[in-house]
Amino acid sequence: MIAATINPLSDFFFGQYTAYSAQDIVLEITAVFLGLASVWYAKQNKIAVYPTGMISTAIFVYLLWKWLLLGDMLINAYYFIMSAYGWFYWLQKKGGQSLHPIAQINRTETLISIGLFLSSIIGVYQVYLYFDLWTSWTAYIDTFTTALFFVGMWLMARRKIEHWIFWIIGDVISVPLYFYKGLTITSLQYIIFTFIAIYGYRAWKQDLKLRLAA
Repeated sequence: MIAATINPLSDFFFGQYTAYSAQDIVLEITAVFLGLASVWYAKQNKIAVYPTGMISTAIFVYLLWKWLLLGDMLINAYYFIMSAYGWFYWLQKKGGQSLHPIAQINRTETLISIGLFLSSIIGVYQVYLYFDLWTSWTAYIDTFTTALFFVGMWLMARRKIEHWIFWIIGDVISVPLYFYKGLTITSLQYIIFTFIAIYGYRAWKQDLKLRLAA
């Protein structure tokens, strides 16, 4: 009786993996593990967020291209590029102190974020049209979450506390979206991402408060 209950649940959550190769499953698990490590390092405000994140996103670019999930692939390709930029930006120091500590977004960055959000929506829409993949309701959500994550990643590279808000919103939307797409492990990753992002926002907010009070 117990086995009969477990099997339908197992099939519901992980049945789609019967169509995947063992190599792809291992790669997805590896990418998820490194992705979780990267977000944890971001919460801790540690530079290790970037090397772990770059390996994770490189793996996902390969897998998502293979599975024709182009919106998600573009997100990860962009993450990889912005991680290289963020790594360089965060390493800049003077007198042993970071030139770019945690800060709040300014007016110029707000305008850039709005422009990046809108251009991301237009760009992803054009990609889906070009590859004739605008055939499902998920394409609309992909476009929206891609824009959210593009802005969030840029703000994280700039070490702006508001980036966590974009992560939280995008992560919550991504949980059911990735499950629907058949990527259960990745969906579970986004559940954990959501909680880490909430704690990350609180940690960065406390860090910023202490620095401004000093």
